[in-house]
Amino acid sequence: MKKAQVPLTPAVFHILLALADGPLHGYGIMQAVELSAASEPPMGPGTIYGSLQRMEEAGLVKELSRSDDRRRVFALQPAGRRALAVEAERLVRLSELVRAWNLLTNEA
Repeated sequence: MKKAQVPLTPAVFHILLALADGPLHGYGIMQAVELSAASEPPMGPGTIYGSLQRMEEAGLVKELSRSDDRRRVFALQPAGRRALAVEAERLVRLSELVRAWNLLTNEA
């Protein structure tokens, strides 16, 4: 099993975030990613499913048994939850640095 690379790519982070509340099928993941990422950067089906395949190989997610050929359902694995938590903590630290250095203006 390969280890998750840190920092996580935006696609991987948003997919893990989408699965944090429970298993979802591919289209549900795409919808959740679209909401959380606000299309920054845009992530189409190729990006989502390619990322899911690599994430499954790394042990971050697992495809559950299919109810039919069209719906692929994925679930977060413990390693995926840990990777999400580590990345979230990293982002919080970066955010604190940005604030400490007053890099944001109120004009934004």
